[in-house]
Amino acid sequence: MHRLMFLMAIPFFTAATGGASPPIAAVTAHVGEMSATIATRPDGARETLRFEPLQMLDDLFRKDIVLLMRHGPTDWSVRDEVDVAPSDCGGQRNLSDDGRQNMVDLGVLLAGNGIRPDTIVASQWCRSRDTQNALVEGFGLIDPEYSLSVALAEDTGVNLLLSLQGAATVTPLRDLIAGWTGEGKTGPLLIVSHFTNIEELTEFHVYEGEILVLDPKRDGRVLGYLRLRSAEPDIGHFSRH
Repeated sequence: MHRLMFLMAIPFFTAATGGASPPIAAVTAHVGEMSATIATRPDGARETLRFEPLQMLDDLFRKDIVLLMRHGPTDWSVRDEVDVAPSDCGGQRNLSDDGRQNMVDLGVLLAGNGIRPDTIVASQWCRSRDTQNALVEGFGLIDPEYSLSVALAEDTGVNLLLSLQGAATVTPLRDLIAGWTGEGKTGPLLIVSHFTNIEELTEFHVYEGEILVLDPKRDGRVLGYLRLRSAEPDIGHFSRH
């Protein structure tokens, strides 16, 4: 009880990022919230970034963590065609206009708060690659030099599970996570994959654009999550009762 009261009594925190950073608000005893300001957009990012648990804050700035992310919000009025190829953007569900802007904002919020991936590995599906590109665009609004330094890659091992040209199992994804040490890197690894892959690996049901924070040193244990304040369940994978 005393610990919860102590956390609630402190409305702002400063992240240990090696320099000035925006205040981090404690929304509740367990949930934190980050904001960011963009010089070219006086109102700052449209969004805020929430994370849970609050006690995970220090882990967010480790180079040896892995950020396992589901692609950004998509247009559910369009469905993937049967056996569509990952590169066939015209035959699959893609990011909505709002979803793309949300991923730019997510990039702003990550970079603006010192969470700066060294490498982003995306599935070959268009919605994952577009998420990757939107994040980097957001990074550039905060620090153009940093956005140009991020290593970008695609990996068939994180493609939509059991789809055409997709991953047969989550073993490649598990191995990718387990192999990340952060040694010689400037920040964590970020992986952009799909609901089915993430569910199979972690048993977590994640929203579009949500990030799970994994610790390879603890056998890929999920430490918590990050997601935009506006994130919500999608009609494809969450029941609306």
